[in-house]
Amino acid sequence: MRLFKAKLQALYEGDTDQAHRFRYALLAFDVATIAFVIATSFLPLSPGIVALDVALGLGVLADFLGRLIISRAPAREFLRLSTWTDVVAIVSFLAPMFVQGVGFLRILRTLRLLRTYQLLDRLRHDSVLFRRNEEAILAATNLVVFVFVTTGVVYVTQAGTNPAIGSPIDALYFTVTSLTTTGYGDITLPGPSGRLLSVFVMICGVTLFFRLAQVVFRPYKVRFPCTACGLQRHEPDAVHCKACGSILNIPDEGAY
Repeated sequence: MRLFKAKLQALYEGDTDQAHRFRYALLAFDVATIAFVIATSFLPLSPGIVALDVALGLGVLADFLGRLIISRAPAREFLRLSTWTDVVAIVSFLAPMFVQGVGFLRILRTLRLLRTYQLLDRLRHDSVLFRRNEEAILAATNLVVFVFVTTGVVYVTQAGTNPAIGSPIDALYFTVTSLTTTGYGDITLPGPSGRLLSVFVMICGVTLFFRLAQVVFRPYKVRFPCTACGLQRHEPDAVHCKACGSILNIPDEGAY
């Protein structure tokens, strides 16, 4: 058991080429999983989708158990939001009867994808595109996750009681029109709970949308913390920190 745990730890936390390939393979698996979730959430349930659901669910479960085994304090892992998002993803994958509704909640797993320290660090090291657009990529990920998670919540809470929400597409349409404040008025959520959910969608969605717009349209800067004052972002060719004047020594692309 100790040898197995050591091998897992080397894969999940090591700095070897094999560990890096393993974590990139996990990232590819997660991206494929999310693409499957989005695509099948708008399709009728079929035996093929159910089979893929279960297969992907077992893969997510294996990854979850692997992370739990190498944890130094497994019980404390359940105090983290990322752990419970994985639990929700596993349950929704292994319960095919919920594909049309709770299946949307599988996308919660993206909340931890780019939050894993080793993966973020590796992407910064390997990808010039990621280094230059890290904040935009994270902001876009947060917005996409919010849209589809909220769509799932709207569908689960409104389907069967609200005639305007007859499919996940209706729920997605309502979510997008609400967070963009378009508000056509053809679909509404009745009752106090529906109004509160609508307010939540508008406030959080607009905030995430403007955050994405902010990082996309503001001047390009690199993330390099100043050792003296801690300022995080600087112009790519900056020699001195504009806040305290300390020398920065920002590495250029050739340093990677």
